[in-house]
Amino acid sequence: MRQHAKLLLIQSAMALPIGAAAGTASAFFLFSLAYVTDRQTESPWLLWLLPIGGALVAMVYARYGQQSMRGNNLVLEQAHSGDGQIPLRMAPLVLLGTLVTHLFGGSAGREGTAVQMGGSLSSAIARLYPFTPEHRRMLVLCGISAGFGSVFGTPLAGTVFAMEAAAHRSMRLLAVLPCLAAGYAGHFVTMAWGADHPHYEMGLVPPLEGALLWKLGAAAIAFGLAAMLFTRLTGALKKLFAEKVVSLPLRSFIGGVIIIGLVALTGSRDYLGLSLPLIDQAFQEAVAYETFLLKTLFTSVTLGAGYLGGEVTPLFVIGSTLGSALSAALGLPAPFLAALGLAAVFGAASKTPLACTVLGLELFGLEGAVYLLAVCLLSSLISGRNGIYASHVRYYVPKR
Repeated sequence: MRQHAKLLLIQSAMALPIGAAAGTASAFFLFSLAYVTDRQTESPWLLWLLPIGGALVAMVYARYGQQSMRGNNLVLEQAHSGDGQIPLRMAPLVLLGTLVTHLFGGSAGREGTAVQMGGSLSSAIARLYPFTPEHRRMLVLCGISAGFGSVFGTPLAGTVFAMEAAAHRSMRLLAVLPCLAAGYAGHFVTMAWGADHPHYEMGLVPPLEGALLWKLGAAAIAFGLAAMLFTRLTGALKKLFAEKVVSLPLRSFIGGVIIIGLVALTGSRDYLGLSLPLIDQAFQEAVAYETFLLKTLFTSVTLGAGYLGGEVTPLFVIGSTLGSALSAALGLPAPFLAALGLAAVFGAASKTPLACTVLGLELFGLEGAVYLLAVCLLSSLISGRNGIYASHVRYYVPKR
């Protein structure tokens, strides 16, 4: 018992430098991401270089990436049942690839980059000490928690995300304290560097009554179906590109050309990059239904073609704009449904409804706690078995 307690204290102490490293990496990433996003906005012609930029990144990954090409799935597997060994090269490679994606206008997110950097850095730190594979996996969980929590400013959600998405059932209780330490260390270090995060207001929370329940049920079904659409479309495009285009650079080049075509076809650049202005709009007024569909299409093509980034921020956009669009039909405030959709669509697509409930509480406060939990759980059930993290699905919902 004393030995276990001593080991837990050592791991919790180790979590602090892991959190600091992940927080520093996230701060640098957020500053760099803001810079390249500004350049892309100020210089629309950069979009024409998206196919070339994507092809060059794919060439670098094909030559030097090795296991790093497996991205988030490698990190989740190493935290769940591997030996905790994640190549350190993953951190700079995913950082470079994501910045190139956003500089030239690809539609992607940032969570994948933060999680992969956190996992890579934590694995490197763990290798400095003679830990067993089980203990290294625990420290990789700390890196996931710190990476996720620091990039979104939600350290508690980062901890729950690590538990829900990557931790083996027998490891979850033991990992809580180290992951909390890493998550909050990463968050505070990121803030200390001067990085900040967007803030949104849920606004007026309606009183609980019978009519509200069926309205929320309808919204949750819509959120679950939106998550299913994103997951299946992205997966189908990845499979199609892999089957039809063997060359990774050519795959990204073609994807970039398609994105340019979509911009020309829609006449809008709103769906490039993170699309954070769309979230701002969703919390201010009801938006059109096609907004969430077009963001889904742009992001699925970008990720399906192999561009680096993440799914979470695009899913935030998809969820918040869908919730906002539903507000008029359901007779509910747009900010209220936008907040529920932001959390629920990501929760359904990632199969982490509890983490996304906590994320919603950290972002919007405790007043909508019951609604957040109910909608996140129901939408996750509606969205089906598959999620955006293939490794997570295999561990928790095995095929029969």
